[in-house]
Order: sequence, then structure tokens, then C-alpha cells
Amino acid sequence: MKIIIVAGGPEEKHPDFSCFPVKDSIWVGVDRGVYHLLKKGIKPHYAFGDFDSLNSSEKEWMSSYELPLFEYDSEKDKTDLELALEWAVAEQPERILLVGATGGRLDHELANIQLLLMGLEHRVPIEILDCQNSISLRAPGTYEAVNEREYPYLSFLPFNGPVAGFSLYGFKYPLKNQHLAMGSTLCISNELVNKSGTYSFSDGILMFIKSHD
Repeated sequence: MKIIIVAGGPEEKHPDFSCFPVKDSIWVGVDRGVYHLLKKGIKPHYAFGDFDSLNSSEKEWMSSYELPLFEYDSEKDKTDLELALEWAVAEQPERILLVGATGGRLDHELANIQLLLMGLEHRVPIEILDCQNSISLRAPGTYEAVNEREYPYLSFLPFNGPVAGFSLYGFKYPLKNQHLAMGSTLCISNELVNKSGTYSFSDGILMFIKSHD
């Protein structure tokens, strides 16, 4: 089972929805993300939010679909997306795909990226997707990177502290046992030289970003 969460970020930043897995997927709308989904002809299985980003006519149109709602007050200690993610990780899905989390207000975007930590804590992979990027976090270990035409550029950033013992094999710019400090741009915009490569590290949390121009 996969859970696809669509938050309220700008619709023009959405990836192509046709690439999403349909079978065994649960669609979740968060705040204005519910409206975005319905406009695309997708009725979410669940809707989360205070819906303060919708005007009265949009709310009335949305309510005609009689969606299962998790509705909250606008004044609260967690964002609508955090509440939706807490529900999603508790379901223990195979994977969570998060759309509409980037491209809007910077404070929301940065907070949403930090919410990826929830996936590591609950051992549920969470991936943020937009029209240009894929963002995810990694715990120490060894991973395979596959050459994908839609994502030619691969970047690695320390997330909440330094990353130790970082190595890259099969990349245009290989590394061995490198220390990655916060604020370093050493591992921005690398590329695979073959169909696949590997990256590994021994300590820290790594942010893995796949991008295209």
C-alpha cells in the first residue's frame, strides 16, 4: 500500500500525476490539496485540514463530495500536513509520496522538508515530489542510485548535522570516506556515469535530491 498526500502548495509545481501508482494507493488531500485533487478528477480517500485557504464557494463545492474529513481548528500547534503525516505513518504503508509541499511560502517549504524525519523515525520511506525535484532522507547505510532520464542531477546534503564516511561509486565525481559539513556544496549536482551507482555513509542523516533543469 502506498499513500499519496497532496498538500496545498502551488498547483503549477505539481509533478505529472499520471506517473503515480494507482493500484493499492490511498489518496489524501490536505487543506487546499483536497481542492486540487478534486479538480484533477481524483476523489481523495481522506481529507485533512482547517481549510482556511479555501473561499466559501470552494468549500461548498468540496463539501458536495461528502469526503471523510479530519477537520481541525485554524489555531493549533501543528500544521495540517504534519497531522496528516502522523496519520499516514501510523498506517505503516510501503511508501508515502508527498506533493504540494514545495514552491509556496518558504517557511512552510522548509518545515515540510523537515517533516521527512518522521519517515526515518517510523521506518516508512517518505518522498517529496514536485515538477522538478525528488527529496528524501537517508539513514546510515549503502544505497543504489539508478540512472533516471527525468532526474539526471543527483545531490547529497547533510541534513541536521555533519555526515561521516560518505562515498560515491559510479558517479562522475566519485568520493571516498568524505566528511560532509553543514553548509558545504561539495556534493551538489553530480551525475551517474553508468546505469547505476552506489552511495554510502557511516553516520549522520543525508538528504538525497534528484533534479532536472
